[in-house]
Amino acid sequence: MQLLDGVRYNLRGLWMGLRNAKLFFWGMLRFLLLLGITILLVGLVLVYHDDILAVLWTRPESVWIVWLWHLLSWILTLMLVALSVLFSYLISQILFSVLIMDTMSRITERLTTGTVKEGAPLPFFALFFFLIKQEIPRALAPVGASCLLILLGWFTPLGPLVVLLSSVLAALFLSWDNTDLTPARRSVPFGERWRFLLRSLPFHLGFGLPFLVPGLNILVLAFAPVGATLYYIEKIPVDRSPDSAGKAP
Repeated sequence: MQLLDGVRYNLRGLWMGLRNAKLFFWGMLRFLLLLGITILLVGLVLVYHDDILAVLWTRPESVWIVWLWHLLSWILTLMLVALSVLFSYLISQILFSVLIMDTMSRITERLTTGTVKEGAPLPFFALFFFLIKQEIPRALAPVGASCLLILLGWFTPLGPLVVLLSSVLAALFLSWDNTDLTPARRSVPFGERWRFLLRSLPFHLGFGLPFLVPGLNILVLAFAPVGATLYYIEKIPVDRSPDSAGKAP
């Protein structure tokens, strides 16, 4: 049931975001920022590809091994493009999307409950750095896990299993990145929020399944804060912490 709830809340948030002008604006802005940074980093990789390869291995003269040089060139390109996407996600999340996601979460909570529950009021810059501090573990966890699994897939015969596991972890952490917005804003301790994730793994997996669908994932990821906020404010009463609320439904 939690798995289906996750999918339902994600799609429900997407539908709400597309119908509300403010949410639609911020969702599209987040999408364009991530897309722009990705294109910039991938473009730099392609422009300086030959220079990077020359540092690693100068093109051999022998026709017998030049094929290996070309193979290395393609592998290097794919690696650098993949790393560019990961780093663009990190840069976008920490420098830009952290504010956009929080704004979308606040709008959603205000539309749903009429008010926004948060911790002590903070000046803008203090709030900005507070949000960044909350975002760093949420962003580094999926990127670090993805890099580790990529290396595991390269150097072990567990390739198919690694692909499945990496997809599951990506879905879970991307979901948590969104469901954690509301409790972080309410100053819930990190330990409680982490335990909340562990208790509701089926929901987070279901919420993250649309992120694994090519094409659709770009759209649903842009509006994911909406559905995640709806889930949290409906499942966790405003006067109770994730721990005191018991197991997530």
